[in-house]
Amino acid sequence: MRDFALETYFSRWEFTARYHMTASDLESLSLPELLAMATPEDREAYETLWLGYTETWGLPVLREEIASTYDSANPEDILCFAGAEEGVYVAMRVLLEPADHAVVIVPNYQAAETVPLDICDVSGVALNADDNWSLDLDDVRAALRPNTKLISINFPNNPTGAVLERSIFDGLVDLCREHGLYLFSDEVYRLIERDDAIRLPQVADVYERGLSLNVMSKAYGLPGLRIGWIMTRDRPVLEKMEKYKHYLTICNSAPSEYLALIALKARDRILERNRALVNDNAAKLTAFFGEFPDLFDWRRPDGGCVGYPRYKGAGSVDDFCETLVERSGVLLLPPKIYHSELMPTPQDRFRVGFGRKGIDEGLAAFRAYLRSNQDL
Repeated sequence: MRDFALETYFSRWEFTARYHMTASDLESLSLPELLAMATPEDREAYETLWLGYTETWGLPVLREEIASTYDSANPEDILCFAGAEEGVYVAMRVLLEPADHAVVIVPNYQAAETVPLDICDVSGVALNADDNWSLDLDDVRAALRPNTKLISINFPNNPTGAVLERSIFDGLVDLCREHGLYLFSDEVYRLIERDDAIRLPQVADVYERGLSLNVMSKAYGLPGLRIGWIMTRDRPVLEKMEKYKHYLTICNSAPSEYLALIALKARDRILERNRALVNDNAAKLTAFFGEFPDLFDWRRPDGGCVGYPRYKGAGSVDDFCETLVERSGVLLLPPKIYHSELMPTPQDRFRVGFGRKGIDEGLAAFRAYLRSNQDL
């Protein structure tokens, strides 16, 4: 497998940079804060938990709670994983064979293309930066081949924050149904949209060959739990993924499953807190970039807690980001992280995150750096 460029970069900087301004998750809760949201029964169940192996499918009551977050799911339609990454890996390994072909949107979270690339031929379809990162269905249709088996999407998108228009989403589902394709949908930022009115359905709710990926890490802000899942109504595929998981994590962490259950039962409170934080931070970012119109083009993304502004200053964006973190401690993700083997990607953009507390300190350091380097 290829090096995971984003994680390699984070291995160097994530816990050493003073100002993590490109985090892709929401502000986490402490264990006491989360347990304070539990019912007395759930807290007792957690505190008296037996630390043995758990079911490969996931804790039954957790799968019931996850199913309640969908419009059409039963607990039997849910398979839990150790985070979203395991779900991506298992789904691609189960669905794709060497003779197949897959279509993936670009830019993307690297695993969306590198895992299938390790299996079969893959084509990229670019999101249109000049049209708010929209997707052209004609481009998707043109990318199809007789052996195409799967299309992989991610909305709200990482790194752009784009949310598809509903008409385009419906057209994509129709296209997949017309050709009998699987539609793998990374939905980890769903529920953190700029406006509830633009929220898309979950693919597995509206398409019989759809697979919806989600996780506790992003919208819920609990990456330390390492609990993700896939929902699909295609039972044979789900059973194959469960068998593949036997070779990987086998089962999830029992404490994490109970903590995820507590969080999902309190999801309205958690999501209200997280959306408020994102909205406040997005406004601060808009004001900040507005101070430097000659250096940046910024538009608040439609969803999620990451954005992909354009840098208009001197030199490469890769050099800008690396010099910035080395001299000021402000960590951004340079465009080299979003290099694609499928097609060219924007070289004038970087990823910024705005889902965590403490953004004021990071922006102050960022501002001081820009003002002290007027030749940028």
